[in-house]
Amino acid sequence: MSDVVRAPLDQAHRPANDAACVVPGVRKVPRLGFLGLGWIGRARLDALAATGGVEVAALADSNAASLEAAARDYPGAAALDGCERLLECALDAVVIATPSGQHAGQALAALQRGCAVFCQKPLAVTAADAARVVQAAATADRLLGVDYCYREVQGMPVLRRRVLDGELGHIVAVDLVFHNAYAPDQSWCRERRLAGGGCLLDLGVHLVDLALWLQDFPRVELVDATLYRNGAPYRCDDPGTEDFAVAVLRQANGATLRLACSWHAHTGRDALIELVLHGTRGGAAWRNVNGSFYDFEIEICHGTSRELLGAPPDDWSARALTRWAARLAADGRFDPSAWGVVQGTALIEAMYARVGGAEPPS
Repeated sequence: MSDVVRAPLDQAHRPANDAACVVPGVRKVPRLGFLGLGWIGRARLDALAATGGVEVAALADSNAASLEAAARDYPGAAALDGCERLLECALDAVVIATPSGQHAGQALAALQRGCAVFCQKPLAVTAADAARVVQAAATADRLLGVDYCYREVQGMPVLRRRVLDGELGHIVAVDLVFHNAYAPDQSWCRERRLAGGGCLLDLGVHLVDLALWLQDFPRVELVDATLYRNGAPYRCDDPGTEDFAVAVLRQANGATLRLACSWHAHTGRDALIELVLHGTRGGAAWRNVNGSFYDFEIEICHGTSRELLGAPPDDWSARALTRWAARLAADGRFDPSAWGVVQGTALIEAMYARVGGAEPPS
C-alpha cells in the first residue's frame, strides 16, 4: 500500500495580486462555449442561459441531432462539430460535458487557449492527467471548476464546517453507498476506451470526493478493491466497463472508508445513496429520500438525537455551475482548491489498478 497524499494548495499557485479583479480578457458577461450537448450538457446549457449572466456564444457536439436541437433554441450561437472548432471562437470559458475519457484532453486544450473551464466529473481518468489540467489552469491563471454537485446540496457546506470544527470528534469510519437501479443509456458508457470506467467512475467518484472534501482532504490509502461485470470479477483489459464496485480505504488517522456502488442494483427503489460519518462524539448522514436521485436529507446525530441540516425541496443540481459562472464574471482567476480533485482521481485510479489488466485509457 502506498499513501496518496493530498495535493497541497500551494501558495506559489496564487497570483501575485490576490485581490479580486477580472482576469485580463474576461468580459463582465462572459462568452461561453458548450462542448457536449447530451442530457447533462443540455441541462447545464439551459441552467446557465437562464441566469442571464452569460452569453451562449458557441455550441459543439458530434451528435448532429443534439447540436441541431440546441442551435434551434440558441440561434445566436455558432453551431460547430467538435472541440477544435469551438476553441477557434473568441471565448472566455468552456463548459465540458463529453464522454469521461475525453475530459482531460479537452480541458487542457481549452486552458491552453486561455479559456476558463467547467468540466463534468471526472476531470480525468488518471491522477497524472488531472494534475496536468490543474497545473495548466494555475499557469494560465484561469478558473477551473469540476461538477462535484453534491457538495452544493442544502446543508452540505454546514456539515463540512461542523466536521472541521471537531463537533463529531475523531472520525473512525465512513460508509459510502450509491446503488443505481438503472445505468447510463449512452452506448459510450459501456466502452472503457471512451468512458474511462463504469459505475466507479460514474457514481463512486462522487462519494470519494465528498468523503475527502468534508474532512479537508486527509491523507488516504487504498486497502483493497474488487470490481465486477455481470457478476464476474472485472479486469481492466475488458473493453467493457464494471457495473459493481467495492473498496476499503484507510485514512492516516486510522479511519476506515467503505465504498460500494453499482448499476442495475436490486434495492427495491430507483437509487440507494448515502454517506455516513461515524465519530467519537457524534455522527452525520446524507441520504436520499424514498429512492430519489434528487431529494436528500442531511443530519447530525448525537446519541439518539438528530438535527436536520438539509431537506427537500432543494434545487441543487446546477448550483456548482452557477457559482462557478458568478465567480468567472466577478474574478475569473485560478482557485487553488482545484488541486483537491487530484487526490480523489488518484484513489479511483488505484482501485482500477488493484484489479489488474490494461493501463487506464489516455
